[in-house]
Amino acid sequence: MMSEEPSGEDGMTFYEQHRDFVEELERIAPEGVRIEWSGDTLIMQASPSNIHQLNVAQVRRQFERHAPDGYLPSERSEIVSPDVSKGREPDLTYLPVDVLSQPGNKAPAAEALIAVEIVSPSNPGNDWMDKLHDYAVMRIPLYLIVDPRQQTVTLFSEPNHDRYHTRSDRKFGDAIGIPEPFGFSLSLADLVPYGD
Repeated sequence: MMSEEPSGEDGMTFYEQHRDFVEELERIAPEGVRIEWSGDTLIMQASPSNIHQLNVAQVRRQFERHAPDGYLPSERSEIVSPDVSKGREPDLTYLPVDVLSQPGNKAPAAEALIAVEIVSPSNPGNDWMDKLHDYAVMRIPLYLIVDPRQQTVTLFSEPNHDRYHTRSDRKFGDAIGIPEPFGFSLSLADLVPYGD
């Protein structure tokens, strides 16, 4: 992990000053290592656990049946916005086919219908604070947090500036309403908590 130093005299952030270094890290990182900026910290994480991947698959399977025409799921796209200095890689998002057919792995946040994150047991603040702020600033309409630590699912909607105005919380085993453009009740019955 590397903390960001104060902005230089030119007003550039650490990321902006060292973009080439970060891109080189992304290029040479071992397979299965994920690199992401969180606030003022560079995070390098190993591949997600089986439970993490299972929960993403359980959520994705249900969303696929209700995705609007012309949109497909993506689990590795970097969502970027001119309003946020760094990109974010949601565990799951839905993007237009024409965006996903472009070269590279970056997608404009304005095109994303939702961001879904499965909370990491080692860094929950990344999903609950940093990404919650950034996704609201990016104006992503829906942000769904699946937290296997607490066995809860939280849906944020109605982004405005740096926060969401609507929040809905449910426990594993219940169901949570997902608004349009998906418009369905997401079953939480098959989600799996982390073990002790």
